[in-house]
Amino acid sequence: MLIEAVLNAAQPYLQDRKVRDAVVGISLIAVELDDDNVGVSYVLREDLKAGCSIFPYVQDIIGRDAVDIAQWSISGGDNLQKGIGIAVLCAASASQHLDDCETPERPFGVNARETDTVGMIGYIAPVVNLLGPRVNKLYVFDKGISQIGGSNSDVFPIEEQPSLLPTCDIVVLSGTTMINGTIDDLLKLCEQAREIVMIGASTPMFPAAFLATRVTVLAGSWWKSEHKKEIFQKISLAGGMRMLSPYAIKKTVPVHA
Repeated sequence: MLIEAVLNAAQPYLQDRKVRDAVVGISLIAVELDDDNVGVSYVLREDLKAGCSIFPYVQDIIGRDAVDIAQWSISGGDNLQKGIGIAVLCAASASQHLDDCETPERPFGVNARETDTVGMIGYIAPVVNLLGPRVNKLYVFDKGISQIGGSNSDVFPIEEQPSLLPTCDIVVLSGTTMINGTIDDLLKLCEQAREIVMIGASTPMFPAAFLATRVTVLAGSWWKSEHKKEIFQKISLAGGMRMLSPYAIKKTVPVHA
């Protein structure tokens, strides 16, 4: 599994680190490590159980070894626990030095052509607005919107992924595919793609982990640790990515440097 490669690549940056603080909101999760680095990941709430006091594991993470909580990205019993593990990985990734590859002519580090067909897993409005006008076709898939609706219903049924993704020249995958475990099967459907970009705050920024895959670019976020208080407060008040954008450090990194 790709997540195992990510965990292996992250080991040097997890060692001797502990979870200093954490917040779980209705849309986002944030974790702060004891080196001040902050990581954010998404809450895939559509598949979570209903009820009260059903996520007791969250209460125990502060002070724990980061390497143990990161392991939840594989061993987690639900997508919330896995998302916490991903947030730890994202925080640990900020200890690296990674050079960006994005330019105004190459959004997300790719050369989008007007003849291209683009597939997108996970609806992210700014990405749709940026890439849509540049390409011939744009297929957007979003499990949450397909299941329970949302702010945008203009998405293709998940059932059409096996027929449409193999026709795409560029595929943009949300980092949440690492949380719900769909990433490996999705990559098998994208073997004809010229570029595959993993995007969003839930993207674990460890390029070395993706060298054996067809993923070409990681487009995630690091966070301004001096604004940890604001980040945590907004998440605790059901804030989403738009509310956190002033505190984000956007990173667009080639897998094959």
